[in-house]
Amino acid sequence: MKITDIYKSKKTVLSFEIFPPKKDEELQNIDPTLEILSDLKPDYISVTFGAGGNANNSKTISLAKRIKEVYHTEPVVHLTGLCYDKAEIDAFAKEIKDAGVENILALRGDINPNIPAKNDFPHASDLIAYLKDSYDFCIAGACYPEIHPESKDRVDEMKNLKKKVDAGAELLLSQLFFNNDTFYEFTEVCRIAGMDIPITPGIMPALNAKQIDRMVTLCGATLPERFKRIMDRFGNDKDAMFDAGMSYALSQIIDLLAHDVDGIHLYTMNNPVVAKRICEGVKNIVNA
Repeated sequence: MKITDIYKSKKTVLSFEIFPPKKDEELQNIDPTLEILSDLKPDYISVTFGAGGNANNSKTISLAKRIKEVYHTEPVVHLTGLCYDKAEIDAFAKEIKDAGVENILALRGDINPNIPAKNDFPHASDLIAYLKDSYDFCIAGACYPEIHPESKDRVDEMKNLKKKVDAGAELLLSQLFFNNDTFYEFTEVCRIAGMDIPITPGIMPALNAKQIDRMVTLCGATLPERFKRIMDRFGNDKDAMFDAGMSYALSQIIDLLAHDVDGIHLYTMNNPVVAKRICEGVKNIVNA
C-alpha cells in the first residue's frame, strides 16, 4: 500500500523510524524490537539508508521487506542520491520493487568527506524527479522546520522545498525540533507557498545530554529555554533525564495532536521502550 492512501483514510497517521544494524548478526536481533513496534500498530515504519556501500543498503531493503511480510506493516525505504549514479539508483529501485515495497523517502544524503559525491543527483529534488519519471513509487521528501543548515535563509529553504514538491514529493516528513511553534509557523508558510501535501512532524525524545548535543550539531535544531532548564536540572542524572526527555516529547506530541497535524513520525533510535512509552501516553489521544 502507498502511504499516501493511509493519509487520505486516517485523521492522524502514526509512524516510526528505525535503522538497520551494521553487523549481519545484529540484523536477527532486531526482531524483538520489531515485534514491540508492530504491536503498537504504526501505520508505517521507515528504514534509514546510508551513503555508499551497497551491501549495507541492501540490509535496509531486506529489513523493509521483513517489516512488510512478517510484521504486516507498510515500510518506507530511505534512499539517498548524492553518492550514487543513475545505474546504482536503478539497481536499488529494482531491489526495492522486487521486495514489494511501494514507498521511498528520497533524500540527498549527508555530505561525507570520506565518500565522494557523484553528479547525477546533487539535490533531493533531482532524485525525486528521476524516481517519479521512472517508477511507480510513492515518494516522500524531507523538510526542516528550522531551515536546513546549508540554506542561506528561509526564502532559499522554501524555494528548495517547493522544488521537491513540484518534482513529485507526495508528502513531507520533518526533521526533529523542540519548539512546536516553529513547526506551526513552518507549516503555514508551506501552505501559503502552495504545498498542500501532508506534512508530518518528526519527534525524537532527547534522553541524554550527549545525544542532544549531537542532534543539535547535525540538524541545527535549537533548544528552547524550557528545555535548557530541563537539561540544566536533570542532565547529569541519567534516569531523571530519560524521564524528563520522555515527558517533554509526550507534551510536544499531545500539543501537535491538539493542533490536528497530519501525523506523528517518531524517531525511535531502535529503542522499543521509547516507542512503547510514547504510544501508551497518547493511545487515547491519537485518534480522538
